[in-house]
Amino acid sequence: MTDALFLTSAEVDDLAEPADYVAVVRDAYRQIGEGAPAEPRTKLFNREPPGMFTTYAAVLPETGAMGGYSYSAGFGAGDAWFMTPLFDAESGEPLALLDGASMNPFKTGAAGATAVDALARADATELAVIGSGAQARGQLATTATVREFEAVRVFSPTAENREAFAAAFDGRLDADVSAVASASDALAGADVVITATTASDPVIDDADVEPGTHVTAMGQYHPEKNELPPELVARATYVPDLRARATQDAGSFLAAIEAGLVDEDHVAAELGEIVAGGHPGRTGDDEVTVFDSGGTGIETVAAANMLYERASEEGRGETIDFAPASEALTGE
Repeated sequence: MTDALFLTSAEVDDLAEPADYVAVVRDAYRQIGEGAPAEPRTKLFNREPPGMFTTYAAVLPETGAMGGYSYSAGFGAGDAWFMTPLFDAESGEPLALLDGASMNPFKTGAAGATAVDALARADATELAVIGSGAQARGQLATTATVREFEAVRVFSPTAENREAFAAAFDGRLDADVSAVASASDALAGADVVITATTASDPVIDDADVEPGTHVTAMGQYHPEKNELPPELVARATYVPDLRARATQDAGSFLAAIEAGLVDEDHVAAELGEIVAGGHPGRTGDDEVTVFDSGGTGIETVAAANMLYERASEEGRGETIDFAPASEALTGE
């Protein structure tokens, strides 16, 4: 038998700041860029009741951890449940099982922030956020740690939601955070754009994206989820979290292929390749860059391991026992 730690969402939700998530996720992508393994998600769909079961995984040798996410969405509950198994990358033994709910916006946001840090212009000062849900909040909280933004403009279709979002962040950030009446208003003068929606059609216009802008798209996790216009994908330096995922479920990239504007070779590099220094990423101030994020085990393992280590230091969690396969299979 071996001991592992079970950690509830509440037991880890105060253990790290947004910048902490960014630091470990950036290092995790560097490891992937240097050859550590990670695979795109697998998705199993149920017809009745409608729902999806998803898994994805990564091994981070230098971190010393491996694992990923298993989560369900829909089904009879009509909700999502995040479960994160974490293993020791040297011994293979289980380390922890985490309820991944509270870390989800921050670990996903940290992937977007890593991309902004790697691809956005160093002098970027204005940020547009399209969306006002939990993922948008996680994106802003983490991205604000990698650039000194002076102005943040948020748009979502429901005025009450975008105004509440702006009010929540205006006092937290040094930047002036305001709600605006349209996506075009949000993008006017923006150096960085974040789309964090569940949209099936583009939420921004290609003409509103000015030269030199970086765009992080967070809602590209299904072929029918399509936040960006195909013309934008075609003219941008296009960087997904994982190259294999781009042709699997990156909705905007697949739409650009279907429109005949790009082919599979349009992928410039994976994010990890840029973080590790194997690809230059942005090469000019007028270049438009796009980071396409659909979620991976990379940021999941990095964040989970950080929370596990901090929880262990503080004596949090409940110990649970796991039997090795040899014992389970042979009874010895």
